[in-house]
Amino acid sequence: MDRLYSPGGCPWDREQTHGSLVRYLLEEAHELADAIETGDRAGMREELGDLLLQVLFHARIASEEPEPFTVDDVAADLAAKLVRRHPHVFADAEVTDLHEQWDAIKKAEKQRSSVLEGISSTQGALARAQKVLSRAGRGGLGDAVAAALAAPSDDAGSVAHDDAGPAAQEALGRELLALVARAEASGLDAEAALRGELRRVEGAIRAAESARA
Repeated sequence: MDRLYSPGGCPWDREQTHGSLVRYLLEEAHELADAIETGDRAGMREELGDLLLQVLFHARIASEEPEPFTVDDVAADLAAKLVRRHPHVFADAEVTDLHEQWDAIKKAEKQRSSVLEGISSTQGALARAQKVLSRAGRGGLGDAVAAALAAPSDDAGSVAHDDAGPAAQEALGRELLALVARAEASGLDAEAALRGELRRVEGAIRAAESARA
């Protein structure tokens, strides 16, 4: 990666920035998830390499920026974080609730004032919704979520008269969020469940296409 990004290396690589690489980072993460969920071991090995490449690429770019860091710095920070967040392993601390301990340590590290801080806005809505509900539940705010889900909409009465307007949009959003809440309460991954069902439907579509040929 150093040779590719250095002068005399690959012109395309040299032109890249952190921002231009985001799309590839997301693509590689999704491709890895797909390989894992379909049991593709060879694909998993390849996609892990592609994801690692993104880490190396970003670190190489960062090494020439005004506040430089290298992949060694990234690895050192990660190692320190793992030690810090696992005192029950590295410091013989007693713990009764691992999730509660993890959240408390992260809150102290990040000086967060809300359980919602740190949830990426670039996630798909389904995954983000479950993350929000999970954080709220672990933060003792489940009642606030339940109240928000149960609160009537100001436009609820107009849904029947406007099947494609804002009221219908809100009603659909509430239904979807209720399904995510059900998944969270059952310990299910809503995003993974939908991906799995989509793969089944895609298989049926391909079979139908083959039958037509």
